[in-house]
Amino acid sequence: MRKMIIMALMAATAATGVPSVASAQSAGEVRRSARDLREEQRDLRDAYRSGDRREIREERRDVRQAAREYHGDRRDYRNARRDDWRAYRERNRAIYSRGRWNAPFRYQQFRTGVVLRPNYYSSRYYINDPYRYRLPAAGRNTRWIRHYDDVLLVNVRTGRVLDVIRGFYW
Repeated sequence: MRKMIIMALMAATAATGVPSVASAQSAGEVRRSARDLREEQRDLRDAYRSGDRREIREERRDVRQAAREYHGDRRDYRNARRDDWRAYRERNRAIYSRGRWNAPFRYQQFRTGVVLRPNYYSSRYYINDPYRYRLPAAGRNTRWIRHYDDVLLVNVRTGRVLDVIRGFYW
């Protein structure tokens, strides 16, 4: 009985470490897919130089396949990163409670690629500690911004929205 309990605890401990390892592997897969796509594009350029139609068709097919794989891996990696905070939010509802927060402007649903005016992403709306909410770290010149119940990842130099998480706060 004691051995079974110890084995169950070891299995549970090993299972909790898997998502971080899986995320690291996914990032490597995305980089490999991007590298493969660049190599296929280079081969296609070489085929155009040689002028052989059959080779050009084959290389185009290879480029399309590599692009599909790259975009699929990128989408999977993004979704895996995004799901990290969901389980944490379920256990810690008080951290994600909306509270008494209102902006001086009306709510508007933003999509990725939209350019915001600076008053939408001023320092008043920065999320200063994204790790508290288990959000991925913002890169250089990007900040997580709170917009009512949504969270936006914004490039603060250009104002372009890079990522949107709707309904982040309760």
